[in-house]
Amino acid sequence: MPTPFDPGYVDEPFKSLCEQAPGESVYPSSAFRVEWGPLFHRGRLDGTARLLILGQDPSHNEDIVRRILVGEAGRRTQGFMAKLGITRSYVMINTFLYGVVKQAAGNQHRHDAAIAAYRHRWLDALLVGTKVEAVVALGALADGAWQMWKQTTRGQASTVAYAHITHPTQPESSSGHNASKLAAATQAMLANWNAALQSLKPAIQHPDHAARVPYGTTFGPDDKPDIPAFDLPAGIPSWMGSEDGWATRGGVRARIEITVPADALP
Repeated sequence: MPTPFDPGYVDEPFKSLCEQAPGESVYPSSAFRVEWGPLFHRGRLDGTARLLILGQDPSHNEDIVRRILVGEAGRRTQGFMAKLGITRSYVMINTFLYGVVKQAAGNQHRHDAAIAAYRHRWLDALLVGTKVEAVVALGALADGAWQMWKQTTRGQASTVAYAHITHPTQPESSSGHNASKLAAATQAMLANWNAALQSLKPAIQHPDHAARVPYGTTFGPDDKPDIPAFDLPAGIPSWMGSEDGWATRGGVRARIEITVPADALP
């Protein structure tokens, strides 16, 4: 049976945007993992997207797969979109092209003009004169990136619906491995997401299917779907879109360790 895949950056303006991606002169290596190369997007670049997701920065899973939001945060985002009725008609970009070395680096460079200028070119390409009906920012850095674009001439002219939601992995990052804190943070995040779903649903006039039921107090069995093959480059094994623990950085900047999951072995 044929396996669909993302054809990549073959059409303009995305081909030129990739060719002109800024490097270390804009993204200092002291703050960003430029050695792993820029990561641009995930989703539709053919004009069919109805929803734009604005993320933060790529992690080690994304460095290997060469698409953004493919790990745990990506699967949670996939479930959020499905609750809006969107399972294919979406596109995602990040606030930063490269992963941050430490979280503080994102805050340090969140207002950098050169970083914003390139990001605005992507937002212009994806939002000006397109079919996108809503934008969702994942976390504070993405919200800040959106607000910077909204101050531009093209941003001011945009009337697309918008929601800023809690970052998908905020419960883990805020709970310090404390189970009770994690459960409370997850419940609070899902309540935030439910409110965003309610506000965005009127804007989604062309869903891929019927919207799904809201979240409960924790993630249900269908709330973290796999990353679809049609989002990934040709040849990516399916397990890279269905699990999160196959890649670890282990504190060593120059090394990412990959382990094939046992259930994927012949």
